[in-house]
Amino acid sequence: MSARVPRVALLVLAVGLALHNLAMALLWQAGVRNTALDVAAAWKEAVLVVAFVAAVAAVGSVPRLFWADRLALAYGALVVLYWLLPQSWLDGDATAKGELYALRHHLLPLGAYVLGRLVTLDRTWWRRILLTLVVVGCGLAAWGLIDVYLVPLQWWRDSGVPDWFSQQLGLAYRCLSGLPENWILNTSEETPVRRLVSTFLSPLATGYTLVIVCLLLAAVRPRRWTIAAGALAYAGLLWTHTRAALIALPVGLLVLAALRRSAPLVGLAAASVVASLVFVAVFPTIGPSTSYTTAELMCLRQNAAQQGVASDDPFSAGESSTSSHLTALRDGIRTVARHPWGFGLGNSGVSASRTIGSENVKAGESTYTELGVDTGVLGLVAFVGWLVALFLGLRGRSPWLASSVAAIAVLGLQTDVIGIHWLSVVVFALAGAALRASPDDPPPEAAL
Repeated sequence: MSARVPRVALLVLAVGLALHNLAMALLWQAGVRNTALDVAAAWKEAVLVVAFVAAVAAVGSVPRLFWADRLALAYGALVVLYWLLPQSWLDGDATAKGELYALRHHLLPLGAYVLGRLVTLDRTWWRRILLTLVVVGCGLAAWGLIDVYLVPLQWWRDSGVPDWFSQQLGLAYRCLSGLPENWILNTSEETPVRRLVSTFLSPLATGYTLVIVCLLLAAVRPRRWTIAAGALAYAGLLWTHTRAALIALPVGLLVLAALRRSAPLVGLAAASVVASLVFVAVFPTIGPSTSYTTAELMCLRQNAAQQGVASDDPFSAGESSTSSHLTALRDGIRTVARHPWGFGLGNSGVSASRTIGSENVKAGESTYTELGVDTGVLGLVAFVGWLVALFLGLRGRSPWLASSVAAIAVLGLQTDVIGIHWLSVVVFALAGAALRASPDDPPPEAAL
């Protein structure tokens, strides 16, 4: 029985984390708030703890340590060390609450990975889990497409989502009635186009999850249902209009092609690049349009007057989103270079934004600059080394998971991928589980 618990937990996490944000917003709307909602939101950590205890009880022997394990443990040790060090020693500004948020944030993928290293999955369980991932991906895409075309944006404005973001998470969004501004793509004519956000309530998190699912469907033997599922998942990815995801997918496909020595996968990567370029160019004219409220237009015009009008060319470095990401990455690199020993946990990313204010965040968006700020160059190097060792360990065991790790590494340049819990839990747990197999065994994706 104890051996079954962690396996079921992986299924629960794969589905539950995809529904988490929507469920939390709906609970807020129903009146479950503040501490009560924080407790409810901790279900994922509770599932991980229960699964870990059950896995320890069921494991016959401690797995042989690989380099990926050693670097993962080194990374975890550095995170804990920087949590224990006083902020005053490091010139940090984080609060105790912010430090705890950051500790949970940085250790979540490690906890999932350790769980995976203790779980043995046979062909039947791999098939169940991979089928679940495909269902999750298709569900995200289908619901997201239905939402942007049939559910008015006003419904979301009037829902509990804006207050959940601002009052529960401390993430204040100004110019879209409290909704995240990246829910829409603005145009020069002030006619916004909706981006697919699905149950993640985020085009980025949805897009990145769909990258992993698309890589899985590209890695399995092509059949009618896998081709249909891949087409649906890829359509959902396109409608998120998340350019980092549209870059990471062909990178992952090329890595997969190299590991599998497959020319058709190279062609698929090239086709993905062409389709993405065409879609990004025409999306403003074919996407699901909506409209701003009077207050939203006033906010946007005030921003334009203060910051200047950015280019709306999606391929220009001066486009507002691209410019913002590049600026954040450049500033973060400079901060880490000037202060390579780090500031301590809670000084970067969402953890800092929620506790000390966005104006005091020392680095944001990029996983690497956030880790450099919170844990210094040593923590950053340990994390990057872990990813490299994980990729090398997986390339002979699971080309799909190896290519997924490569895609995550690319996404980390722009985004806090650790903060997307579906990626940090599901992908890292499955990567850990795949390392338990012999390189001579069939890869997990062969079970699908």
